[in-house]
Amino acid sequence: MKLFKSLILFASCLFTLNLFAQSDIKSYDFKKGEILDILLLTTKPGTKKDFEKYKKTIFPVGIEKTYKPLPGFGISETTQGNIQPSNFIFGKWKDLKNREEFIAQIEGIVPDFHVQRRNIWSLFNLTYYEMPQDISFKIDKTKYNVATSYWKKETTSFKKFKEQWLQKSSANGGKKIIELTNGKSVVGYYHNPDLLVITQWESKAAFDSFYKENLKMNHKGILHVNQFVLN
Repeated sequence: MKLFKSLILFASCLFTLNLFAQSDIKSYDFKKGEILDILLLTTKPGTKKDFEKYKKTIFPVGIEKTYKPLPGFGISETTQGNIQPSNFIFGKWKDLKNREEFIAQIEGIVPDFHVQRRNIWSLFNLTYYEMPQDISFKIDKTKYNVATSYWKKETTSFKKFKEQWLQKSSANGGKKIIELTNGKSVVGYYHNPDLLVITQWESKAAFDSFYKENLKMNHKGILHVNQFVLN
C-alpha cells in the first residue's frame, strides 16, 4: 500500500513538472529548514529501460521520504572547470532528517541502488543545502543563466575574491538569482563547493563582458571552479 501511494505521489509530481515545463519562468519556493538538492548529471545513451526501473524502485522511496522533483535545466556549455555535465537538476526535501535518512536507508531497501545509478549516469554529482530562512527565486529561461561554483584555498583571499566577483557581476549587468553556501555531499557523489551562485544576464554578450574581467581577477584564494551555462 505504501508503494502504491508513493507511485501515485510520484505520478502527481511528474504531472506538475510537465506543467512547469510549459512556462519559461521557473519558480522555486522553500521554507526554512527545507532541503534543496542540486544534481549535476550526464545520462548514458540507451538507458531508457534502466531509468524506468529506477523510477519504479528508487523514486517511491524518495517520495515517501518527502522528496519532490523540481524543474531543472540542460547545460549548454561548460565555461570554466573540468567536468561537462548535461543537466542541472533541482530537488526538494521536507527537512534534513528525511534527506539523510534516505541516504542512510536506501541500500537496505534497494540493494542495487548505486549499481542502478552507475548504469544510467556517467556523471552524478550531488550537493544539498538546508535553507537557513524562507527563500523564493525564479529563473527565466529566455535569459542567459549561469551557475558558478567556487572552492576556496584560503579564507581571507577567498572572501575578498567573492566580494569583488559579486560587485563586478552586478556592475556588468548580472542579476544574482541565488547564492548558496554551507552545502553537504555524500561519498561516491561528492561535489561540495564553498560557494554556488546562479546569475542571470540579458544576453551572452553581457555575460562575456563580465567573463573577461573575471578571468583577469586575482585567483589566489581559489582552489577550483566549475561554471555552466543553463538552458
